[in-house]
Amino acid sequence: MWRGICLWLAIGFCLTPPALNAQEIGLNLPPPILTIDQDRLFQETRLGARSAGAIESEVEALAAENARIEGELIAREQELTERRATLLPDEFRALADAFDADVQRIRKAQDEKAREVNRLRDAARQDFFNDVAGIISDIVRERGALVVLDRRDVFLSADRIDITDEAITRVNAAAAIE
Repeated sequence: MWRGICLWLAIGFCLTPPALNAQEIGLNLPPPILTIDQDRLFQETRLGARSAGAIESEVEALAAENARIEGELIAREQELTERRATLLPDEFRALADAFDADVQRIRKAQDEKAREVNRLRDAARQDFFNDVAGIISDIVRERGALVVLDRRDVFLSADRIDITDEAITRVNAAAAIE
């Protein structure tokens, strides 16, 4: 009896048409993974551009200050070089050591200022992405996706999963309302 049942089941499975993939029957299922270009989102939205502009002014001010300091140090070094012929070796060495100490102190201070500007830049980007997280979340939910990856971390993808343009449009629209 069991043989008969198994035989009829086997025949039934053989006569059943194969299963169809969702694409074969015309279903357009949403992709579970989306990508976004975070740099473009930051640079091409009004909100991101405003943040970047504020940081850029800090970068330019620091660059101008560094150029001014460099000019002053070059002038001091030139003066020290010119005075060398008129100074005793010990006097010159003391002045040269003092100059070197000043250069090291200034370099350390300017490096700290550069690190602070970088911290400000990172904080501005983080604040921006915190501000737009709700908009990105809405897009993810509407698309039925599970995750959003930075486009730079994806080797190859279809353009239809990139939400950067849509996110830029929505962030700009939200900024216009505020």
